[in-house]
Amino acid sequence: MTKKFLTIEERAAHRSLEDVVGCRWSTAVVGAIQDGIKRPGKLRRYIPGISTKVLNERLKKLLDYGLAIRDDFSGNSLHVEYSLTLRGEKLARLIEQLRDLDDEYQAEEKSQNGR
Repeated sequence: MTKKFLTIEERAAHRSLEDVVGCRWSTAVVGAIQDGIKRPGKLRRYIPGISTKVLNERLKKLLDYGLAIRDDFSGNSLHVEYSLTLRGEKLARLIEQLRDLDDEYQAEEKSQNGR
């Protein structure tokens, strides 16, 4: 039997997921960290168009949802680095699969339109 509607709990779970990956910048930040870009300044330069404010908001969301961890380094050069948790790495693989799916779609569109 087919369900007639989402439960409140299911909708809350969807909303939670949308909060993290529904933002156009989250996937870029996850991908950049997966590519080995770990420091905030380098992340900002690596992702064209992202502001410092948005980057910080996205990093905080990734931390809050257990997708990334923040390491503070002290010593001669104080700095912060971000890395993905196992859950974050899982998300990065899913994002890569979605990109592959989009690449396939784009290739099909080009071949159908004779481009």
